[in-house]
Amino acid sequence: MGGRILTIALNTYREAARARLILAMLVLAIAWNAYSVVVAAMSLHNEVRVVADLGAASMSLFGVIVAIVLGSTSLHRELQLKTVFPILSRPIRRWEYVVGKYLGMLLTVLVFVGIDAGSVFATLGLEAGQLSWRVGAAVLLMGAMLVALLVRARHARVFVLVPWALAFALAMWLEAGPAAEDRQLVTAGAVLTLSEVAIVAGVAMLFASFSSPGLTATFTTLLFVIGRSADTLAHLPRKLFGPMADWGKILARIVPNLHVYVPARPLLLGQLPDEPTWTYVSVAALHAALYATGLLAASALIFRKRDFA
Repeated sequence: MGGRILTIALNTYREAARARLILAMLVLAIAWNAYSVVVAAMSLHNEVRVVADLGAASMSLFGVIVAIVLGSTSLHRELQLKTVFPILSRPIRRWEYVVGKYLGMLLTVLVFVGIDAGSVFATLGLEAGQLSWRVGAAVLLMGAMLVALLVRARHARVFVLVPWALAFALAMWLEAGPAAEDRQLVTAGAVLTLSEVAIVAGVAMLFASFSSPGLTATFTTLLFVIGRSADTLAHLPRKLFGPMADWGKILARIVPNLHVYVPARPLLLGQLPDEPTWTYVSVAALHAALYATGLLAASALIFRKRDFA
């Protein structure tokens, strides 16, 4: 069972890693981080804060976009190309196929966020006063390592990005040492982004199991927007909005509260003694795992009943 799920997950990751749209998103995210330096230069002695805030925002925004794109297209592409039929004709259960596709999407986003976070840490280190030659040398070393891995692993080039992305993020994390507090903010933001993406990908997989790519992307985006606004919807003043306030409270209880994954800056910096940063992040990650598990179970059940005729 585990081998079949792993095979589907790796195949899903391989297809996603070769997609030009995902590569374009990665380039755009890195360009966003580079532009944050320009924005930081316009601030008044808040360069490090601006880079950290914009970097965390880029991971969250582009991570969610990648999850929506993959969730909307990955399953439908195999249905359209009819490659799903020879797969399901083998001794593999439909729920294993769904779980494999989902894990493949998460692996793709993990690599994406790892590379994005590494670029944020590198920029953060430069803005915090880290020696530019040290950061440059670390980036060149990691780049040379990637080239060497790509040359040696001719038949598994896309897979070398998985350990390399994590190693790149760790190396740049070390270079961002002078900005300890903001480095923590970006690190916690990356974990929360992956947690939020787990829910968004689960929602996308749920809709993809029975609807078209366009509807999947639309519904997932709407639920994401509502989820980010859940706290606001739950506290709409009845005197101002009337019966709409009740509907807002209902929506806030039905959809996942994604506002949890974009907490206030002081919490991520560890400035709230009553709510430690990593305790909050751990609880939020556990909440995401439970919610995603429920969504994945519903997706597998619907996909099991789907008729491909």
